[in-house]
Amino acid sequence: MRTNIYSHKLSVAPMLDWTDRHCRYFYRLMSQHTVLYTEMVTTGAILHGKGDYLSYNNAEHPLVLQLGGSDVKDMTECAKIAEQYGYDEININVGCPSDRVQNGRFGACLMAEPQLVADCVSEMQSVTSIPVTVKSRIGIDDLDSYEFLYTFIEQVAQAGCQHFIIHARKAWLSGLSPKQNRDIPPLDYSRVYQVKQDFPQLAISINGGIKTLEETKGHLQHIDGVMIGREIYNSPYLLATVDQEIYGVEKSQISLEQVVNLMADYVNEYVSITPEHGNNRAWHVLRHMLGLCNGLAGARQYRRYLSECAGQKNANGEILKEAFSKVTI
Repeated sequence: MRTNIYSHKLSVAPMLDWTDRHCRYFYRLMSQHTVLYTEMVTTGAILHGKGDYLSYNNAEHPLVLQLGGSDVKDMTECAKIAEQYGYDEININVGCPSDRVQNGRFGACLMAEPQLVADCVSEMQSVTSIPVTVKSRIGIDDLDSYEFLYTFIEQVAQAGCQHFIIHARKAWLSGLSPKQNRDIPPLDYSRVYQVKQDFPQLAISINGGIKTLEETKGHLQHIDGVMIGREIYNSPYLLATVDQEIYGVEKSQISLEQVVNLMADYVNEYVSITPEHGNNRAWHVLRHMLGLCNGLAGARQYRRYLSECAGQKNANGEILKEAFSKVTI
């Protein structure tokens, strides 16, 4: 297995309908070192879907494919395809609690089947040279003791998984929606810290409720990596100081104006391409940028202008520049 050539000190969580290729390109402009994850892609989509679910911009590296599935043969085949596409790593989804995911027998329900997860890891690693990692919860339903989590980690690690990303909440597989599962079960960071203490040879990252780089630094005193999701999506310019503050890189911070100009060029190029099916619209890109100016004077006007104008048929990168002109820095 190839050793990771990058650090997982900070990563952006895989978020369905959010972290698509446009969103990831946008994030990469602000941080060269943050590890980016795709939205969860199912084995069925990769093997049987009509679209290309794995394409990305080369600028997005380091990039991890998050894979949803539990059939060992299908997972192994998708691992080979992912490596051929050039992904840096494959992450198995053992954390999503939605009914749709459970019906496909993957996501958080797989925590109750550690041997199956271990089999997937083992077989996927046997056919690829890139790391296979696991993202899980601390427990599910009434299976929420530390002993349960310990046994899961131990069994999957023995199969070759060297990096676990743990959402520090358990998941209720019935009775709560996916949105409620992100907020209602209480956070237990200490349990994730304990995993690191008990498995010092493993890389352990923590996810759930983390909002600032100061909090990130605090967690990094105990574990190897921090994954942030919604907070970065809602306030993406948080990424602009990550390379300096988290990775210790000496470089100048990219300005908001630079981000806007680069993304306006990206939008113009995107809308100029006529795809085989449908149309490339500016909104496909700009919807991910609504939070860019949060906290600044004029941010509300910026968001309103983008929301009202970016969906128009002939919208292009000038819409972004016009929206940004309403912000006072």
